[in-house]
Parts: sequence; structure tokens; C-alpha cells
Amino acid sequence: MSVQNKVVIITGASSGIGAATARLLARNGAKVVLAARREQQLQLLKQEITQSGGQAVYQVTDVRQPEQLQTLVELAQKQFQGVDAIFNNAGIMPNSPISAVQTQQWNDMIDINLKGVLNGIAAVMPIFTKQKSGHIITTSSIAGIKSFMSCGVYGATKFAVRNLMEVIRQESATEQTNIRTTTLYPAAINTELLQGITDTAVLQSMTELYKQVGISPDAIARVVNFAIEQPEDTNISELTIYPTKQA
Repeated sequence: MSVQNKVVIITGASSGIGAATARLLARNGAKVVLAARREQQLQLLKQEITQSGGQAVYQVTDVRQPEQLQTLVELAQKQFQGVDAIFNNAGIMPNSPISAVQTQQWNDMIDINLKGVLNGIAAVMPIFTKQKSGHIITTSSIAGIKSFMSCGVYGATKFAVRNLMEVIRQESATEQTNIRTTTLYPAAINTELLQGITDTAVLQSMTELYKQVGISPDAIARVVNFAIEQPEDTNISELTIYPTKQA
């Protein structure tokens, strides 16, 4: 099996894991539908992919808005005549101690990291159910399987994603809709996530860790490609990705 001609929607595609995944999948023959809030980055990525012989379209998308995810799916259907997979990758990580009571940041993480994933799932679920195939891939975090201080709310959203994805897998198997699910648990991956941390002490600590052990988003892109290219009867449901140097 391969990703050749697979139509893959990618949220959070303007940088980091999303952009790296789009490049690799397109290079391997997939048709990628790029989504993020920053149009200039999306334009540049699409141009890079198409100039290299790949197929890509984009739409400025805020995953907090369900109707924008629906329009994104419609774009995929119009341009590429279908949808095979969605990679729910958009996320933010403005970590801080709970005692700092950063309620706006808490709400932003819930709206993007959890509700944004639900909005993506809702947009593709009727299609996947009807065609009795499809693949939902979602970026959780190592903080979705382990608890870390200063990551309380971020981790809560990622734990929730873990549960959500496993329930979808079980329900699909029971309903015989053949929808595959893959949940990713990245550890220290060098992306723009740290830029959203406003707590000085947390930012300094995490920046030092990432400088010491962080690895390229290309590592996650390879994992996504691996999951998609499996035969339809094989579901790679969970993958944890650590830098080799990270304890």
C-alpha cells in the first residue's frame, strides 16, 4: 500500500508538523488540502508543493468554527473528488501553573485542541460513514498519556483527545464503517508551540529542554505517512514519538 492519490486534509498546516507532513505526503503522491489561519504561509507551502510536482489546495481555516471545517471538506471534494483522511493537527500550548489562573488561555486550548478536533471529526464523519472508509489522525501529545506540572489544561485537552479517538475506533469497528483512527503522542518536537507560552519560567524551562533534545517535525510526518499507507484492514491506533535523547 501507499499514500498515492489519497486525499488528505491537514489542519495546522502552515508550519511545524502540519507543513512537514504536507510536504512528505505530497512528495509521495497524496493530494493534500491545507488548512490554517495564516494565509501567506499556506500560499507559500502550496506553491512549494505544486512547483515540485505535487498536488495541493488550501483554505484559510479556524478550527474553532465548525462551518469553516465543513467548507474545507467541500473544497477537498470539489478539487479532488473525495476525502480519504483528515489530520487534526492544529493546536496551541500556552502552558502555565494552574495557580496562575490563565483562564483565557485555558479556554483557547479547549476551543482549539479539543473542540477543533471535534469540529474536524464532525465535518468528515458523515462522508466516512457513508463510504465505509476513512482515516482520522489526531495530534495528541506525550502530555496526553503522562501528567506534567505546568501542563495541566494542555494535558487535559490531550488526554481527552486520546479517549475520543479510542472511542471512535471502537464504535467504527462495532458499526462496521471501517474508519481507522491514529492518535499521535509527540514529545519534544521543534515547532512553534513554545512561542505561545507567556509564563516566563515555563518558557525558559521548556526552551532549554527542546534545545537539548528536540527533533524535527519530519519525524512526525514519517509516522503519519506510515499510518496512512497501511492496508485498509490494519489500524495503527496509537504512536508515541520521543527524541532518542529525551529521558
